[in-house]
Amino acid sequence: MVIRYTWSVPHDAPAVTALRRIAFLLELAQEPTYRVGAFRRAADVVSALTADELDRRLREGSLQQLPGIGAVTALAITEAQRGEAPVYLRRLESTEGRSVADGAAALRAALRGDCHMHSDWSDGGSSILEMAESARSLGHEYVALTDHSPRLTVARGLSAERLRQQLGEVERLNVGLAPFRILTGIEVDINENGSLDQEDGLLDSLDIVVASVHSKLRMPREQMTERMMTAVANPLTNVLGHCTGRIIVGRGRPESEFDAEALFEACRRFDVAVEINSRPERLDPPKRLLRLAVEAGCRFAIDTDAHAPGQLDWQMLGCERAAACGAAADTVINTLSATNLVAWAGRA
Repeated sequence: MVIRYTWSVPHDAPAVTALRRIAFLLELAQEPTYRVGAFRRAADVVSALTADELDRRLREGSLQQLPGIGAVTALAITEAQRGEAPVYLRRLESTEGRSVADGAAALRAALRGDCHMHSDWSDGGSSILEMAESARSLGHEYVALTDHSPRLTVARGLSAERLRQQLGEVERLNVGLAPFRILTGIEVDINENGSLDQEDGLLDSLDIVVASVHSKLRMPREQMTERMMTAVANPLTNVLGHCTGRIIVGRGRPESEFDAEALFEACRRFDVAVEINSRPERLDPPKRLLRLAVEAGCRFAIDTDAHAPGQLDWQMLGCERAAACGAAADTVINTLSATNLVAWAGRA
């Protein structure tokens, strides 16, 4: 049985109740003390305000001028005072009393496809048909074919001409695979200036576009932030791929540095899904950043980034991370049907 608590407050501010409820659930989940303390401090700050002052600050958008109020707590306060359950609180309550394993299993069962995989047209090891048949055998209704763009020559990135040839091949294969569907797509490189490494008209013809950084991963923080936010603001971008670029096995590779709060707010504003990359050597973004993206109200794509048929079964790794960080199924784009996913991407 789940026990719910209520608190009395100096003036009837829903935000105070919500902030204290969040702090309680964070403690229940054994989250770091500093995170719990941030919400408790914010509740104390709000409870010390008069109702008129709180209303004024909400109108002016000046909550963050108060000591102890940051972007995340300000958003929770604003949502609560509007009569909404804060996104942060909904995330915590969706996982309360349920193990990560159970949450991950439920999330995996809700997935209907995979939005990021490669074939032997670029740096994958198997044909498009083999990859599609393997995805179908896992119970998927669709898989997005997202081979690399021309700039990534080491991965045999597809020129515009080769990509057009691939589109013809996908159309032919889909006839025999129906009702299973191969979605047309690309993992397009984000250039240093934030532009996308393929013709705009060709990108617009695809079902889904995953945009990723593969070069100059150690750019200075401000420049990397601007680079990625420019790509996210591009209406042709649907998914931001493996955002930190980290590698966590072998000699590894450190995370790219960028303003995560600003980037995830841009993803929310432009309705670009943040990829939860399931490759064991990536597991990107790290959980601390994944939590930030959840708190920002982002959508997600739980993808394998598979380069071989067996790797298409890696999605559970992403589901476990998503469940641990409170990403709800209704925020994950590949819980949508193929038709609805393509419509969400603006290609229908």
